Amino acid sequence: MLDFLMIATRSPKRGVVEIYPKFIIKKSDDLMIRGGDFYAIWDDTRQLWSTDEQDATRLIDNELRKFAEENKANYSDSVKVLYMWDAETGMIDRWHKYCQKQLRDSFHMLDEKLIFSNTETNKKDYASKRLSYPLEPCDISAYDKLMSTLYSEEERQKIEWAIGAIITGDSVHIQKFMVLYGAAGTGKSTVLDIIMQLFEGYYSVFDAKALGSATNSFALEAFKTNPLVAIQHDGDLSKIEDNTRINSLVSHELMTVNEKFKSTYSNRFKCFLFMGTNKPVKITDGKSGLIRRLIDVSPSGNKLSPTEYKTTTNAVKFELGGIACHCRDVYLADPDRYDNYIPVNMLGASNDFYNFVMDSYHVFKKNNGVTLKVAWEMYQTYCDEARVPYPQSRRSFKEELKNYFWNYSDRVALEDGSRVRSYYEGFRTDIFEKSNPSEEIGAQLETWIEFKRQHSLLDDALSEYPAQYASDAGIPQCKWSMCKTTLKDIDTAKLHFTKVPENHIVIDFDIKGADGNKSFEKNLEAASKWPATYAELSKSGAGIHLHYIYAGGDVSKLSRIYDENIEIKVFTGDSSLRRKVTLCNNLPIANISSGLPLKGDTKLLNKEVIKSEKGLRTMIHRNMMKEIHPGTKPSMDFIYKILEDAYTSGLKYDVSDLYNDIVAFAANSTNQAEYCLTLVDKMHFKSDEPSESIDSKSDKLIFYDCEVFPNLFIVNWKLRGKENPVIRMINPTSSQIEELIEYKLVGFNCRNYDNHMLYARMMGYSNEELFKLSQKIIVEKDKNAFFREAYNLSYTDIYDFASAANKKSLKKLEIEMSNLTPDDLKHKGFSDDEIALIKAGSHHQELGLPWDKPVPENLWIKVAEYCDNDVIATEATFTYLKADWTARQILADLAEMTVNNSTNSLSTRIIFGKNKKPQNEFNYRDLSKPVFDLDKDVENFLKEACPVMMSQPFNSPADEEDDLPFKINSKLPYFPGYKFEFGKSTYRDIKVGEGGLAKGVPGIYYMCALLDIASMHPHSAIAECLFGVQFTKAYRDIVEGRVSIKHEAWDEVNNMLDGKLTRHIQKVINGEMEAGDLANALKTAINAVYGLTSAKFDNPFRDPRNKDNIVAKRGALFMIDLSNEVLKRGFQVAHIKTDSIKIPNATPEIIQFVMDFGQKYGYTFEHEATYERMCLVNDSVYIAKYADEEVCMKQYGYVPGNNRKHPGEWTATGTQFAVPYVFKTLFTQEPLEFKDMCETFSVSKGDLYLDMNEDLPDVSDYEKQMDKLETAYKEGKISDILFEPEAMKLKEEIKKGHALHYIGRVGQFTPVKAGINGGILYRVSDGKAYAAGGSKGYRWMESEMVKTLELEDSIDRTFYNKLVDDAVDTISKYGNFDMFVSGGVDFISVPENAPEEMPFA
Repeated sequence: MLDFLMIATRSPKRGVVEIYPKFIIKKSDDLMIRGGDFYAIWDDTRQLWSTDEQDATRLIDNELRKFAEENKANYSDSVKVLYMWDAETGMIDRWHKYCQKQLRDSFHMLDEKLIFSNTETNKKDYASKRLSYPLEPCDISAYDKLMSTLYSEEERQKIEWAIGAIITGDSVHIQKFMVLYGAAGTGKSTVLDIIMQLFEGYYSVFDAKALGSATNSFALEAFKTNPLVAIQHDGDLSKIEDNTRINSLVSHELMTVNEKFKSTYSNRFKCFLFMGTNKPVKITDGKSGLIRRLIDVSPSGNKLSPTEYKTTTNAVKFELGGIACHCRDVYLADPDRYDNYIPVNMLGASNDFYNFVMDSYHVFKKNNGVTLKVAWEMYQTYCDEARVPYPQSRRSFKEELKNYFWNYSDRVALEDGSRVRSYYEGFRTDIFEKSNPSEEIGAQLETWIEFKRQHSLLDDALSEYPAQYASDAGIPQCKWSMCKTTLKDIDTAKLHFTKVPENHIVIDFDIKGADGNKSFEKNLEAASKWPATYAELSKSGAGIHLHYIYAGGDVSKLSRIYDENIEIKVFTGDSSLRRKVTLCNNLPIANISSGLPLKGDTKLLNKEVIKSEKGLRTMIHRNMMKEIHPGTKPSMDFIYKILEDAYTSGLKYDVSDLYNDIVAFAANSTNQAEYCLTLVDKMHFKSDEPSESIDSKSDKLIFYDCEVFPNLFIVNWKLRGKENPVIRMINPTSSQIEELIEYKLVGFNCRNYDNHMLYARMMGYSNEELFKLSQKIIVEKDKNAFFREAYNLSYTDIYDFASAANKKSLKKLEIEMSNLTPDDLKHKGFSDDEIALIKAGSHHQELGLPWDKPVPENLWIKVAEYCDNDVIATEATFTYLKADWTARQILADLAEMTVNNSTNSLSTRIIFGKNKKPQNEFNYRDLSKPVFDLDKDVENFLKEACPVMMSQPFNSPADEEDDLPFKINSKLPYFPGYKFEFGKSTYRDIKVGEGGLAKGVPGIYYMCALLDIASMHPHSAIAECLFGVQFTKAYRDIVEGRVSIKHEAWDEVNNMLDGKLTRHIQKVINGEMEAGDLANALKTAINAVYGLTSAKFDNPFRDPRNKDNIVAKRGALFMIDLSNEVLKRGFQVAHIKTDSIKIPNATPEIIQFVMDFGQKYGYTFEHEATYERMCLVNDSVYIAKYADEEVCMKQYGYVPGNNRKHPGEWTATGTQFAVPYVFKTLFTQEPLEFKDMCETFSVSKGDLYLDMNEDLPDVSDYEKQMDKLETAYKEGKISDILFEPEAMKLKEEIKKGHALHYIGRVGQFTPVKAGINGGILYRVSDGKAYAAGGSKGYRWMESEMVKTLELEDSIDRTFYNKLVDDAVDTISKYGNFDMFVSGGVDFISVPENAPEEMPFA
């Protein structure tokens, strides 16, 4: 009976007995469920499985019928059988419920091997069908005639090899598919018809186009029967969108299957694909997986006559058994025949890039190398001539060409001594040259095992141990307690058994070959990877036994399975060794103590070994080197185990950088690659939480910096204090770095670079590996190159705690510090000792060595000296930014975190605490819509935070202009008509910038009031209750707390942030801290929050709904409403910039209106200044003079803040007028200083160079000739033969006129007169020189050099005089310059071309 079925009876009413099926919920050997439904049932009469559910119904009904007949005599009542076929009985519904609801998936794929008509089967063969012919040799003359006509011998062998692979069953492991490519009528379908006859019932048809579609989710439904062969007669892979699915199918990878109206399930398809096509397969690039998987077959073009064709094809169906045998023999003769096959013909038919390389074959082969520049020009010429429809971009070209050369170098020195960039070397001719696979000879296997017929050393070692011959049944002849003979008493060449010591183990290799039998070659290859020891050949002559003495503990705990077909034999109790000596080696039995798996995989790990990440990494590396386990699988198991132990133990670690290495190691497993790769997916490569900074050994600060080159790693450091020297560590060891990090390290941008270099060295990285890591971080901007645990190596990072205004490169800060005199620094509040530190680190220096080349050992000290300078500059910068450092300490204290945590993370913790998902509380709305309903808590909060805004219903000025007949009465301000579409914003016909509004009318203005919103962006967030009540309140405490601190309103501050500010207030009161320091710390957090709300990266402040940057947008829309209201009242708006408005001739009344209007939106205006006169040049550049205090008092009855601080002084915004030379010369008439004639130049791409060519010959004519020559070459007007010698000659002449002196990315320069050896300033990038922006037409010298050589009189002031003239001309466009500067003119000057209607009207 079927094992899932019981026959049950019941009596629903008197006199009636019902017989019905009862289904048992258990794992069944007779029924399979797949995808939550019936899959197959075992039919014992046919000795096959059936996937037809009607057969299930029939078999169950047969059991019911049989039971009823056998038990008929036992029932006196009427018997009713509830058959499955009878829908009214409801049994079929029970069956469906049983299969679909009550059982879980339990199945084995059917028909994974061929069953011929003469093959015996059982349940475990999982067969549901048989072929109609036996696998037996017979006459195949008709087949031979047909195939030899349609295909050449070479092409025919491809087809027969593929068919043979399917016959033997090896095709389920072979990652190939076959494409029969040729014109219609050439025999493709004929061959496919033969294949269909050979595998009738085992094939399915598929749609190649659907497989190549990225959108067809049911493409795999064609394979639901798990065919061994899949065929398409007329396919088209010439326009595939995505070859991922085809690659996965051919590679037999685990794939998710979607069948219509069924649940998804996973399966690993074993089919071999055949496809006939008239179009070439699209091979996208040299790395395409299709290249190594595709076998292309082309017909000969010969044909049989129609009569012969018909007769021959009819005869083939009687030769199927013989054809199968023949193809099997073809395959077995060389199973690896097409392992390295490259479809050259298909590449040529579908890949334009391949054709280009083929076209250039002899050039590439002759030179065996080429530069990217030359190859690119060859490619462009080829594309033009060949009319390639879609040529590649230079970037794609660069990557694709790498597939055709063995090596690529960014820079390389050629044999002639010249240096070139982007060089490809080692042309891969193997791609183009077809090889005969059968002629390829594999390398000889290196092995320590040498079997000979010789005396066995094991016989000597076990000579005194009990031994006995085997009986005829192959077992010991007697019990061991009765055995009287020892091994020395018997002939070991005969089959026998012997006792061995309990710690004696045998590793038994029984790996099978392609034919399914034991393979001596494969066993020898596997055994050779183990430690050398005594070895014997097995009785069969193909297996191998390695003998060891196990010294690793209790032998009974060893697992009996090492790997598939590799067994560990342990002899305990009465078990004994079965052997028959034939061939052996002559090595003694070796000890083995590790590397063997334990039962249940319970290998214990010494926790001391992985108490640190370094120990963890060491263990992983040792496993990948197979120092612990000789096999890949147990090594992978052990790596998995130690990572799991580390993860569960709570160790803070991150070994993500080893992921690719471990994947590569897993993939190289000979027999268990699939298992190993699956294991990788389960591994925890890092702990859930990163480690946190801990207190260091010493309170002393250490400033440090490092330099990384391919052959050199330098770490320099010094204790704080001018008296302490810099200590140099050249190529320090891991342990030396470990000692260094015990102290409080301070670096510049160290969290994003130096920390990771230190960490990598501690983890054992070599100099070369450090350099590669450095390149990933700096050049490739690879975010995955960072170690999570490295961020907390430092005590703090100066660049990170620097305020927004001070976030500059170290070099720029050095220049800034060097421009300040000791008096300037004293005025800023620095002590004498601090000034000494700052000035000591103000000397900007560049190394002048290429960063990507090894450093000669004689220059290592030069690099160390350069690093000294950076360490001293780091200390100087730390001192210079002491206010920012104080702010960081305060924020860290408020957040209860460390000073090494970033400003963003500190601000986040202060406001959100440890809530990782605060967005659940956030509020967001459409600013164009009125608000009629508010959450009660939000409304109460806003009434307190913005009382004027909430005191009466809001009606938009824009609605009032539209003369609406009713009031909107919104609870919050809104902006009708505002639109945000396609990333752009408009409101009242004005385009609004996404970061705020900046609009101005150029011209000269008088008595211009500057009204500024106090903390506009923060108050926008507060007025929207953006972070929810709880978190917005915390944010408001910071915003309002800063103001209260300025006014020393300590009682108010004490109640903010749950009293966290109280201890800092006490420090201010006690004189331990300045109030400004505390206010500055809060300002830092306030600015960070706005940046995070508008950031594109995920962070706790980012609301995914906030697409239009609501914080900045609300303020910008308000400013538009404000400007319109000011204009309506008869005043002009000269300028609006984000959070301020400038109103010429402003009266107290209009100023009061602006302030009241702002309150309605939750904003507070401050009258920051009044300019007596102002010249506005554009939206961001103006020059203005503050009005005197008396004028302001007379005009307003008070003096604005900046007028009190700077009465009658000039102020410049924007570059043009702020240049010190221009500002002092035209406006303040202050005496000029040397620093006023120093210009800072910086580049983000390439480097700055000074070309010291003043005394060198003029080569400009040669350069022009070179430009013309290159243009002609690119246009194809001259050949390589003409171009190269002429270009070489010109380059030599051009070189004579240049002497480039390396500067770096930042430098400070002064223009100098001719004759004192000044240089032309260039930006050099990718080998080309460009004039540095703003430097053209002048010669320059580094400012420090000018001062050192006392060349102040040689400064070329024409550079600055031009800037002065340009400034005068600019102002003169809007009025008389002299009158503007001297004052006394009371009118507004607007340019003649200004529009009649002013902006904002």
